[in-house]
Amino acid sequence: MAIPLRTTELRLRTGLAAFATACLLTSVAAPAAVAQSPRDLPSAAPRACGPHTELSRSVRHLVAHDRIAGAAVLVTGHSPETEIARRIIAPLGLHDTYWPGDEARIRGPHSHSYFTAADGGRVDGTAWNTTFGGVGGALISTPADLTRFVAALFTGRLLPAPQLAEMRRTVAADPDRLWPGARYGLGLISSPLSCGGTWEGHAGTVPGGHRALVAVGPDGRRVAVALDEVPATLQAEVDFLDVVDKALCEGTPAERTSA
Repeated sequence: MAIPLRTTELRLRTGLAAFATACLLTSVAAPAAVAQSPRDLPSAAPRACGPHTELSRSVRHLVAHDRIAGAAVLVTGHSPETEIARRIIAPLGLHDTYWPGDEARIRGPHSHSYFTAADGGRVDGTAWNTTFGGVGGALISTPADLTRFVAALFTGRLLPAPQLAEMRRTVAADPDRLWPGARYGLGLISSPLSCGGTWEGHAGTVPGGHRALVAVGPDGRRVAVALDEVPATLQAEVDFLDVVDKALCEGTPAERTSA
């Protein structure tokens, strides 16, 4: 079955932009205590946030994932959640990764996340149901599980080599949506390292304030970083990326030479 989405389109879609994230935080996702679908967003988001271009783009991104999920149901006869759990989560032993269903509370010990409300107050946004993100954003996981997943991905345990190569084929990302130098592939971001080469991985933000990034360096070194609040300034975003750079470059021959 053909899926009506070109790979170039998928490479250029980078997730929720800052405006859309902030708007969804306070208006669309806030009441969500039960499971939702990305298909609910096109009507709800513009009413709450206005016909903003970035919001519209971000909602289309989530709906695109939902369309691919629908194709997976037709091909396998099972929900994408069932197939991902069977093919990836269980075999890799990702014991702290799960689909939330109707749960609004995170299971087990976890950090809290925060965002700034319209009145300037700091709000605890930890208890959100993330299913509105569909297969592209609903999973709940931990840094340890994320690094285990990318290790399996880049060592060939999950995909045949040609498919992994296609994921890693990137185009320049929109600098208004990702940082300078970033490139986007099929579900993967690549970004240059100060010690040479690039890291590959992905980053994301969900309503409630959690920001996470997982990356693999050229030598296979892995890092996962989670923040309890979305960076509010460009400098904070740069500092966040600098943590990733230092984790992957510290102690490498290139770093020692440049020092």
